[in-house]
Formats: sequence, C-alpha cells, structure tokens
Amino acid sequence: MYRLNNYVRRYAWGSTTVLPRLLGEPPDGTPQAELWVGAHPSAPSSARTPDGPVPLDRVIAAQPERMLGKRAARSFEGRLPFLLKVLAAEAPLSLQAHPTAGQARTGYAAEEAAGVPADAEHRNYPDPRHKPEMLLALGRFEALCGFRAPEEVLGDLRGFQCELARVLRSDLASGDAPSGLRAALTRLLTLSPGHRNELVTAFTREWQRRGRGTHADVIPELARRYPGDAGAAAALLLRRVTLERGQALYLPAGNVHSYLGGTAVEVMANSDNVLRAGLTGKHVDPSELLRVVDFSARPVPYVPPSRGDGILEYRTPAPEVALSAMGPGTVDGRLTGGTPWGVLVLEGNVELRSRAGGVRLGGGGSAFVPAHEGEVRVAGEGYLVAATVCETEPAGQAAPAEGREASGREASGFGS
Repeated sequence: MYRLNNYVRRYAWGSTTVLPRLLGEPPDGTPQAELWVGAHPSAPSSARTPDGPVPLDRVIAAQPERMLGKRAARSFEGRLPFLLKVLAAEAPLSLQAHPTAGQARTGYAAEEAAGVPADAEHRNYPDPRHKPEMLLALGRFEALCGFRAPEEVLGDLRGFQCELARVLRSDLASGDAPSGLRAALTRLLTLSPGHRNELVTAFTREWQRRGRGTHADVIPELARRYPGDAGAAAALLLRRVTLERGQALYLPAGNVHSYLGGTAVEVMANSDNVLRAGLTGKHVDPSELLRVVDFSARPVPYVPPSRGDGILEYRTPAPEVALSAMGPGTVDGRLTGGTPWGVLVLEGNVELRSRAGGVRLGGGGSAFVPAHEGEVRVAGEGYLVAATVCETEPAGQAAPAEGREASGREASGFGS
C-alpha cells in the first residue's frame, strides 16, 4: 500500500481554516476548497514509493490489473474509477448538473470534432465519462438538490406582484409537473441579457419583503453574492436539504444542485464533466445544462447506510461510488481484498495492515490500497473514510469483535 500526499484546490468559495486544520498546517489566510485523494490526471495524489514520490495515476497505469484488480481494470480501462474529496464550503457553489455516460460520450466527441482545446475554459466535456457523486456530511451541511413539487413553489409565490413571479406561476401551472418545471427553469436560464438584471432584481427585492418557507433566507443570500444572476431565483425550484453529520446524498446524472455551505466528504466518478448555469464566475452554458436535466420532482436522494460492527457502508447505483466509514472512537475493521481502496483519516490515529506490511496514518493522512494487497486490517482510535468500487456484496467488513462492544456512533465532523 502507498502513503499519499494530496492536492488542495483553492477556490474562492472555500474555507480558510477547515483543510489546514485537517492537515495540521497553519492557515495562510486564503480559501482552500477541496482536498483531492485519487488519480485524477489534473491533480493526482503523489504516492510514496521506494523510488521516491510518483503520481498515483502513473503507479496505476504501470500495473493496472495488479493495482485495480482484473475486473475493475477491464471495466474502467485501467483507470482508478473514483475520486475522493474533502469539500470545505464557506460560500455557495455553482448551480450545476452532470451528464449521463451516453451524454458525456456524445458531448466529448462533438467537442473533439470541433477542435475545442482540452483545457479551454468554455469546454463542457473534457472527458467522455459520467460523474455521479455522493456527499457525506461531516457536520451540518446545506444544499439545494433536485426539484420541488410545482405546487410547493406556487404556494411560496402566492401574492407576488413582480413580472417574473407572475410568469413563473404561469409556467409552473402548465402541463404536468416535469413540463411545468422545465418551462420555469428554461425561462429563468434564458432570460434576455437586456432584461435579466431588472427582472431578477425586482424578484429578489419582493422576495425579501414577502419570502417565506424553507427558502426565506437562501434567495436573498444568493442574490447578495450574485446580483442579477437568475440562479438566485432558480433556487426556489429546488429542494433545500440540511444534512447532519453522517447523512449522505447521492447525486445522479441530471440532478440540478448547488451546495450552499458546510464540510463534507465526496466520492465521485473520476470525471470533470460539470455543466453550470449560474451562481459562479466560471463558464456557464444554460442550454447544455437544460439538455441533460431530469425534470422529475423526486424525493431527496438520501443514501441510508448499512451498519456493521463499527462500520457504515454507503452504497449507490453507480459502481464507481461506494464509501465505508469507520469510527469515531475505536476503529477495528477490515477492507476486503481484490478491489482498490482510497483511505483518508479525518481524525485520530489508525493503522492499516496486510500480510505484506502496513502504514500508520494520523488525521489528514491517506493511503492507496491496491487490489493485490489482499485483506487489510484497520485498527486504532479515530474516524476514517474509505472509497472503493461497488460490488455485489458490501465492500468492507467488520473485524471479529473479540470481546469488544461496537460503539454504534455515527460519523462526527472536524468542521462544519
């Protein structure tokens, strides 16, 4: 197994304290948004090898079957299929959605044929893969996720007089729920540039006077950060979700979402395909986002964990997206052999040990466990997460209790 050094992404919405605290480093006063643990080609973790540090994607590419297992190496073309992150959001992220695998292949091929440079700011599909993702809260975490029922939105707009509210009421009342939501979001994201600021500003001002319900404070805050951005009004169409520590969401293709704030672990398919439509200074392509959106009003896509002896297993329909959590408190479990694992210790001190050897990791420490390593025993005091590939059976197992009583506690956070 390999100890890892990981890349920190610095975005304006990040926290100045959460990731430095996790990594045991003094804050430098600048926002640090994401810690990446994995083999993404733009920011691969560095694996400590006998020959010195080597990017993890190169380690895997040199022996893909040994590193990933035959099945995963074949299924994912020799690439590590998942990316593990810690996300530390002090401010809202963009209004966004991700494509299906088929949409990603089509979009990638079209941009390749058009000669769009791979690193172009306006490129929508830098790779041909989908990007389902799961988020596990490490403290209270706020998000907008998926569509509300139109009647809920209509209730919040009752009595509003501004022009944008009137046309949204008309859109939402037209046809069935998906049709109404499609009409409303399309209108908001395709407002004429000459009138957008006026319409959105009038709406947000009236909302400050009349707004109520779950979105009472969300829309004014988004409007303050992004004046004239239709994404602030579009937030009303989406469910507001508050996660407590240990709760998880699964975000499949087509799910429109925006993270509002908090600290969480993310595990996702190893892709960069993000379609944005607002609430950001980055490139936006509302038309392309609208093309991939699922307009069904569905329940909040929580991921209920299955519980073992000291282990929580978070499973999703996507084979690339599976997570195990151990702790907080006494950790005594196993990672099964035959599949790759990305392990991150969030607090405490933990030892990973196989027949071939072991590593000790403190808070912020991480390791890549290759498939050939076999079963790995995990022991110590703390809290860790481990990403892997979904199999037909749960990927992690609890070690024999050996007279120990399971703590039964859920994941705690080092930040919020």
